[in-house]
Order: sequence, then C-alpha cells, then structure tokens
Amino acid sequence: QVQLVESGGGLVQPGGSLRLSCAASRSMYAMGWYRQAPGKQRELVASITSGGLINYEDAVKDRFTISRDNDKNTVYLQMTNLKPEDTAVYYCNGKFRRTIYSTIYEYWGQGTQVTVSS
Repeated sequence: QVQLVESGGGLVQPGGSLRLSCAASRSMYAMGWYRQAPGKQRELVASITSGGLINYEDAVKDRFTISRDNDKNTVYLQMTNLKPEDTAVYYCNGKFRRTIYSTIYEYWGQGTQVTVSS
C-alpha cells in the first residue's frame, strides 16, 4: 500500500516560515502540495516532476519553494513570509505511472495543519 507521510505543519506568526516534508513509500513521477481552507475547495499550491518541472499557484510564487529528493522519494515545501490567508490544511499529493502511456494513480497524505496567526 502506497503511503505519503507529511510533517512540518504548525502555528506561525505572520511573516514567519515553515518547511513541510512528505515522504512517499515509492517513487512518484510528480509530487506536490495542495491546501484546503475551511469552506473552500482544495487547491494546488505547488508541484514538481521527477525531471524538475515546477508549477506554483500565483499567490505563493514569490514566497514558497518546492523541491524534491528523488533518492528519498521526498518532496519539500519551504514557505516564507507566511500570511494569515495561507492558513489551511496542506496535503501532499503523489502521482505514479509505470510508463508515460500508463494509467496515472494518485495518492494523498493525511494532511498537516498550517496556521498563520499572531
């Protein structure tokens, strides 16, 4: 059974920083972070492929940095200059496929709470 295990959430003051980590139990061709605030839909924050192709939500583009360690099947999200509107549950996402023509399997972590408040 594929697992994604997240860590690094917590409470931080506005302007502060946090680093999220997510370790997958197998290699993924793409990994990323989504977030869901109360009453809102889950949205993509950032994603990265095994080849290093990166995508960011516009609201975080200059403040968050996504990276991955392919040898450890781990993805990181460095968050800086955090704002109250970044408060949400952050979910790790992983996508697996055997070949580029194969079915894509999608996996989710359990979620980690990030709260930005003074």
